[in-house]
Amino acid sequence: MSTRTRLDSYSPSPKWLRYVLNYLSLFLGSILTKTHIKGRRHIPDNGPYIIAINHFSMVDPAFVVYALQRPVSFLAASDQPIPWFYKWAAWLYGFIPTNRTKLAPSTIKRAKKVLQNNDILGIFPEGTSTDKVIRYAKRGVVYLSTIDNTPILPIGISGLEHVWINWFKGNRPTVRIEIGKPFQPSDDNTQNNIPKNQLMDLIGEIVMCRIAALLPEKAHGVFKNDERILQFRKENQ
Repeated sequence: MSTRTRLDSYSPSPKWLRYVLNYLSLFLGSILTKTHIKGRRHIPDNGPYIIAINHFSMVDPAFVVYALQRPVSFLAASDQPIPWFYKWAAWLYGFIPTNRTKLAPSTIKRAKKVLQNNDILGIFPEGTSTDKVIRYAKRGVVYLSTIDNTPILPIGISGLEHVWINWFKGNRPTVRIEIGKPFQPSDDNTQNNIPKNQLMDLIGEIVMCRIAALLPEKAHGVFKNDERILQFRKENQ
């Protein structure tokens, strides 16, 4: 059973404020790092859609905003501690609190509202940022990606794993952001009449393989040598 935390009271900031904060992301992406973005042509002109991103660093969200230059309503775990030097950003930009072990009805309701308003929902399918390679997706987050078969825009980010060390040394790290071709969960689901849990796992694998196709091979983790990665990489060209 989950315990309620202060983060459970957070919510996305007003859209106008998130537009203003785009300028902060521009500072991070243009001044403090050497950021290269590929695949902007794949960004849909209008919502609703979901962005699915790998999560290797706590600063990933800021660079997602830099790449899209649009307000995003991120889902973030509310049952894990956030280091004090990140709390101000989490509070200022805001997010939709979610529990990694039990998806609350309020989380689903708020996520649906974002999509109903034709806005952008941001998810990190792996959950917490505790590794530097791709992991399996969490079922709860995958479920949200299947709401009304909403288009999913995969994004791969690399180069932020040691960003603070580089900044403390006075270096501008090279960050690469690659945006893949949008897809819908049903596009890749050709199996019918399989149990819901298995279906969630299958869709989760597809989402993570599409993200892996946007990352260096050394970051493919549990999906290393998966043939689907090469297929999705070709689709993005």
